[in-house]
Amino acid sequence: MILDAALNPAEIARLSSADLTETTCVVFDVLRATSSMITALAHGAEAIHPVCTIEEAFLAKERLPEAVLGGERHGDPIAGFDVGNSPFEYRAFPGRTIVSTTTNGTIALRACDGAREVLVGAILNLQAVAERIRASAPSRVLLVCAGTFDSFALEDAWAAGRLVDLLGGGEGTDAARAALAVSRLYPDPLEALRAARNGRALAAKGREAEVAWCARESVFDIYGVMKEGVIRARAGLSARENPANLPFHAG
Repeated sequence: MILDAALNPAEIARLSSADLTETTCVVFDVLRATSSMITALAHGAEAIHPVCTIEEAFLAKERLPEAVLGGERHGDPIAGFDVGNSPFEYRAFPGRTIVSTTTNGTIALRACDGAREVLVGAILNLQAVAERIRASAPSRVLLVCAGTFDSFALEDAWAAGRLVDLLGGGEGTDAARAALAVSRLYPDPLEALRAARNGRALAAKGREAEVAWCARESVFDIYGVMKEGVIRARAGLSARENPANLPFHAG
């Protein structure tokens, strides 16, 4: 198994023209898009439709009038949307469909449309993602780090590197090995997230609790799978915790 990583948005922009038919992509936008998605799925959300633009989100809402509109631009809620991008908001939608658009995360997800399989990754579900990859045994895994605006994001690289570690290293490219080195530089994920640009920005806005939420490792025994532009939950094997009294739909 070859482990590779796309560490910044410029690399992600090239994925739509790449041959990903034999590749499993794992997309990370730890602060906060994919963490919010995993939180929603773990708390029973039926499906998530990631779209790239605000206009696409409103069009999706016309097709799915009962859907929740969620997302952000530059970290702030979008006018006319139901919720922003805090994982705490996404615990309230059991059985609901969510349409999501974010500055980086949903763009990274949709860039992987042509992949063999697209998994939604977060620190929250790393073990479940690792188990899925081991079970499906793809020839190539691409860890897609959504980044911040047009730049590298420390927290996404940390999560990618930790997944490389959980997978035993594999045949890692230089990019995968760089991510692994980042994860080993910060043994505590909360330390990494607090050091990251996004973590510091959220803390400055009084959202330190969101950072702490996103730093909890493997607390949800699910992974998200995106097929034909729709993300649904699949049950993992061995997480340490599930939300009390809020079952998720294994799909």
